[in-house]
Amino acid sequence: MTEEEAARQKAINDWLPVTASRTAKWWYSAFHNVTAMVGAGVLSLPYAMSHLGWGPGITVLVLSWIITFYTLWQMVEMHEMVPGKRFDRYHELGQQAFGEKLGLWIVVPQQLVVEISVDIVYMVTGGRSLKKFHDIVCPNCKSIRTTYFIMIFASVHFVLSHLPSFNSISGVSLSAAVMSLAYSTIAWTASAAKGVQADVDYGYSAKSASGKAFNVFTALGDVAFAYAGHNVVLEIQATIPSTPEKPSKVPMWKGAVFAYIIVGLCYFPVALIGYWVFGNSVEDNILLSLEKPNWLIATANMFVVIHVVGSYQIFAVPVFDMMETFLVKKLKFRPTLTLRFIVRNVYVAFTMMVAITIPFFGGLLGFFGGLVMAPTTYYLPCIMWLIIYKPKPFSITWMANWICIVIGVALMIVAPIGGLRTIILSAKEYEFFS
Repeated sequence: MTEEEAARQKAINDWLPVTASRTAKWWYSAFHNVTAMVGAGVLSLPYAMSHLGWGPGITVLVLSWIITFYTLWQMVEMHEMVPGKRFDRYHELGQQAFGEKLGLWIVVPQQLVVEISVDIVYMVTGGRSLKKFHDIVCPNCKSIRTTYFIMIFASVHFVLSHLPSFNSISGVSLSAAVMSLAYSTIAWTASAAKGVQADVDYGYSAKSASGKAFNVFTALGDVAFAYAGHNVVLEIQATIPSTPEKPSKVPMWKGAVFAYIIVGLCYFPVALIGYWVFGNSVEDNILLSLEKPNWLIATANMFVVIHVVGSYQIFAVPVFDMMETFLVKKLKFRPTLTLRFIVRNVYVAFTMMVAITIPFFGGLLGFFGGLVMAPTTYYLPCIMWLIIYKPKPFSITWMANWICIVIGVALMIVAPIGGLRTIILSAKEYEFFS
C-alpha cells in the first residue's frame, strides 16, 4: 500500500459513521447496548410466557439471557484479538474467521436483513404508538390512518439520519435507553397495581397438541428477538478509544454488564408480573391489557415512540456505514455531504414505504427473525470463536460453545415455523396500507 493510498483509506475511515469518532466513554457503550437490545419486544414477553407456562417460560428467559450475555462477551473479546488491528464491523470479524470472500457472504446478508427489518418494524411500532397516543388523548377526534402516523414518525428520521457518526447519536440513544426503562417500569408497576385478575388462568390457551406446540415455537421466536442487540456490538465498540495499555474491551465490557443488568430489570419483571396478573388472557402487547389509567398508558406509548426513535438510529448507522463504504471504496465515489444526504434519505424513505405498505410486518418478523436473528446473536459468535481460538475438544469453553450452537440452531429451525403459522392464521385480517 503506497503512502498516498494509506492516507486516502484513513481519510475515508475518518469519514465513515462507525469509525469517524473514537472518543466514547464506557457509559456510551451502556446506553447504546440498552437501546439496541431492549426493543418494544419487551411488551410482548408476558404473551410469550402465556404460551410457555411458568416453568419453561422462566427457563427460556434465563437461558436466553445467559447465552446472549456469553456471546456478547465473546464479541467484545474478539474485537481486538489481532494485536494492532480492530474489527470495527461484524463482517470484518467474519472475514477473519471464514476468509475474505466467504466471511462477507456469511455475515453481510444476515446483518443487513436484521438491521433493515428491525428498522421497518420500528417504523410500524413508532407509527402505531403515536396513533394509540392520539386516540387515547383525543378519543373524539377524527380517526387518522396508521399510514399518516408512520409518515409523521419517519419525518423525525429524515432529520436525525444526517447526524454524521455513531457518537453523534449518543444523546438520542441515551434518551431512548431511559425511555425503555421507563415504559417497562410502567408496564409492570401498573400490572402489579391492578392485582391478579379474578378469572386468571395459567393453563395453555390452545386446546390441541399441535396448537400448543406451534404457540411454543412462536413464543421462542419472540424471546429470541428480545435479545437481538448483537448486530451492532462491534460497531458500538469501534467508537471507544483503544491503546495497548488500555484496550477498548475494558470500558466496553463494563458498559455491556451495566446494560445487561438494565435489560434484566426491564425484561424479568414485565414478563413475570404481566403473566402473573393476566394469565393466558394477556394481550400480545401488555399495554393493551392495561386499559386504565388513561394518562399512564398514553405516557407509556409516548415513551415507546421516543425509545423507538433511538433504536431506529442505532440499527440504521451500520447500514449507512455499509452503503457508504460500498459507494466510496468499491465504486470510488467521493466522500461528500451530497452523497451522504442522498444515501440516507433514500434509506429512510425505503423503510417508510415498506412500513406503510406492509403494516403487519411484525407478524413477518417471527419468520425472518428466526432465520437471521438466531444466527447473528446465538451461534455465529460461537462458531467464530471455535475457528479462531481452537479450544481443546471437550474442554469447558468447547462444550459451552457447542451448547450455544445447538440451542441457536434449534431456535433458527423452530421460530420460523411458529412465525409462518402466525402469518397463515392472521393473513385473513392483513390489510395493505391500513
